[in-house]
Formats: sequence, structure tokens, C-alpha cells
Amino acid sequence: MMAAEATAQLADMLPPLRGRWRADAPLAPLTWFRTGGPAELLVRPAGFADLARLLRALPLTVPVRTVGAGSNLIIRDGGLRGVVIRLGRGLNAIAVGPDGVVAGAGALDGTVAEHAASAGLAGLEFLSGIPGTIGGAIAMNAGAYGSDVASVVDWVDIVTRSGECRRLAGNQLGFGYRHAHLPPESVVVRARFRATRGDKRAVASRMAEIRASREATQPVRARTGGSTFRNPPDMKAWELIEAAGGRGLRRGGAQVSEKHCNFLINTGGATAADIEGLGEELRRRVFAASGVTLEWEIHRVGVPAGKPEAVT
Repeated sequence: MMAAEATAQLADMLPPLRGRWRADAPLAPLTWFRTGGPAELLVRPAGFADLARLLRALPLTVPVRTVGAGSNLIIRDGGLRGVVIRLGRGLNAIAVGPDGVVAGAGALDGTVAEHAASAGLAGLEFLSGIPGTIGGAIAMNAGAYGSDVASVVDWVDIVTRSGECRRLAGNQLGFGYRHAHLPPESVVVRARFRATRGDKRAVASRMAEIRASREATQPVRARTGGSTFRNPPDMKAWELIEAAGGRGLRRGGAQVSEKHCNFLINTGGATAADIEGLGEELRRRVFAASGVTLEWEIHRVGVPAGKPEAVT
């Protein structure tokens, strides 16, 4: 079957939706690296019910993947097969209560932190230092600056791959280091975070400190994907990369950041293969130098295409 015919058949499986969809949709503009191939079908549901209707209609044999802000993601150059779901309007509402915040999965982490701060709620300042959306923060148990999602989440609403709407308590999510145990291919749609009353000036000051620290130590203005590798127990990934001579290493248009060597950068013309290949080269060098195997923190998805440039 020709690719165009297969895509047309996939489109025919879609139910009537209030949201939008597009075949062969470019995904590179949706990622922080600005690389990667297209989605076979990109769907933007208009809300909770639209998403549930979509998942109920799709056969379980159709691959489904959700993309948020694309801040922790490498989409390979061959793109993504099946249906890619992009959460946005209709799934990014934020409601502030007296002791917490309910946020849609499409809301930006930093925006949730700002809403909490404006209401004089403390305990969510760390979210201002995490790029990405709430859905991704839940799935990754995102954490920084002394806290993580697992320590503040009350419950999470999801839509399962079969289209069932479920609410899971925080203790049902099996949180671990940069991981939550969610049903396969389920989509996080909303979450409630606990917070406490605090002094607005103190909360704002803490958020300013976090942002200043990120600006000083990370390449926040570059095309990057955040921390590339998980920190091994009692170690720092960046220190292992530094010791293995990885700082500044290049592959094609990809480079290890000179500012923080656990960050990879698209210097302008990198392919996804350049970036992923550079990460694999760092893993090889670190293992050769220290015997430690670095584990990817950035998600790498999709179909490879082509070969990366040689390391220089």
C-alpha cells in the first residue's frame, strides 16, 4: 500500500471532531530542537470530550503519541507514524483555589507557577524552572530546585487509549526518578497540585532566583532539549561528560553546550540524527572513561532517516 493511501485510510478512521487535524504535518516547529520529520496525522483536540471521542474511535493497532511543548523530545527525521496528539486550547485552563491549582495538561509549567504566585500560594515555584507543559511534567515526574511533581500532585485526570476517562490519585502513579507509571498511550488531561499560603513577595523572589540560576547555568536561549541524560545515583551527568572530554563536541550541526555539557544544541542546521548520534557518542565516551552508562532523559521517538555526520 502506498504511503499516501495508508494515510488516507488513517484519516478515514477519525470521528467528527471540533478540533483540527492535518496529514503529513511538520513537527520540527513544535519541538525546541526544531528538528525531525512529519506526523502521519497531527490532531489538535478541542477539549476533553473531543480527545476521548478520538481515542475511542481509533483502533488499538494505530500508534498514538502526545506532544506537548516539545521541550524534552527528539523526533527522528523519518517522522512519526499513526496519530500525534497536540494539546492546546481547551486543555490548558488554570484554576487557582485556596490551597492548590488545577491545571490542564496543555498549560505551561511556568504559567502555572505564575498563577500560583499571583494568588500568594507557595510550593510550586520549582515549576518556573521547568520548560514544558503540565502533561509532560506529570509523565516525567519533572523536578528541579529541590522539589518535583510527585511531592505536590493530588490527582491526575487521564484518557486511556480506549477512550475511558479516569482519575488517578498521586499515590497510584508509581512515581520514580523522572518517571510516572501511566497506562500505555494514555493522555494526561488535567492535574491538581497542592500548595500552601505564602507571602507573595517571598514566592516571587524565589521564582526570580530560579530563573536567574537557569539563565546563568543553562543555554536557555539556544535550540536545546533540556537535560539530555539522567543523573546516575550520587553522580552528575555533566561532570561525567566533562571528564570524558565531551564539552563542545560536535556532530554535524549538533553541539554539546559549552555552558552546560548535559545539554545538546542545534547550532542551526542539525538533523535529529546529528543530535541523537552526538548523544550516543557521549554515552560511549563516558562509559569508556568511567564505566558508567548514561541513560537518556530526553525522549527519542519516530523513524530514523539517514546517518549522522562524523564526530569532530
